[in-house]
Amino acid sequence: MKDNNDTNDNFFDHHITQNQPMTRVADENVIVENSEVTLSPSKEKTHTNRAGHLEPGARRSLVYLLKHGVILGSQKVLLFEQLNKYEDSIRDHLADMYLNMMIDQRAGVALIIQQDSSEEEDHDEDIFSLVSRRTLSLYDTLLLLVLRKHYQERQTIGEDNVFIGIEQLESGMTPFLQLTNSTKSDRSKLNGAINKMRERKIVSRVRGDDERFEITPVIRYVVGANFLTQLLDEYQKLAMQEGTGTEYGDNNE
Repeated sequence: MKDNNDTNDNFFDHHITQNQPMTRVADENVIVENSEVTLSPSKEKTHTNRAGHLEPGARRSLVYLLKHGVILGSQKVLLFEQLNKYEDSIRDHLADMYLNMMIDQRAGVALIIQQDSSEEEDHDEDIFSLVSRRTLSLYDTLLLLVLRKHYQERQTIGEDNVFIGIEQLESGMTPFLQLTNSTKSDRSKLNGAINKMRERKIVSRVRGDDERFEITPVIRYVVGANFLTQLLDEYQKLAMQEGTGTEYGDNNE
């Protein structure tokens, strides 16, 4: 008995490699044509892996920066070092995509910044922008302000690494509860908002402590000091009008 593999090999040898006539069914009327199988080089362009112009270290740091929008030197030491080493090459690559990069050596932060493309002909911001604009909810905005104020206060007294606990955040949000239609005990809502801040690298978890977070220097570039004061004043006035009767700062310590 012949082996099945031998049978299959014989079939393909006969019908393919020997250039024998083949039958093609063109449509439902069964129009049959005979033609020979001919192998010729494809005229289509082939896709090959290109080496690229950037060094491997530069590529890795660039890919991470494009993916996350930020590199923190305290968390990604090697990537931050490579980013600085190949800064000029990386800036050139980003410029081709209407992007720029801000590096704060002291804080150990690198951020993606959208370039102004308004001078382009047929300008369309949606086409030229790789930096997505996110609209924060009122609750998320207020949490961001609470984090920024705490960060500013701790930096003022000389702390380099600023930490905050979940209970401190709850107290900081208390004056604005009526504005956000939430309660102090609404821990799930707070946790959800904190997770959003973690995704944006504004806060990071403290290893071994699920209820304590480090506020990263990124927050300085999200909310400026002057803007912080203006917003807090406005929201505090709104909160007082809603009848909370509590000024921001009374429950922070």
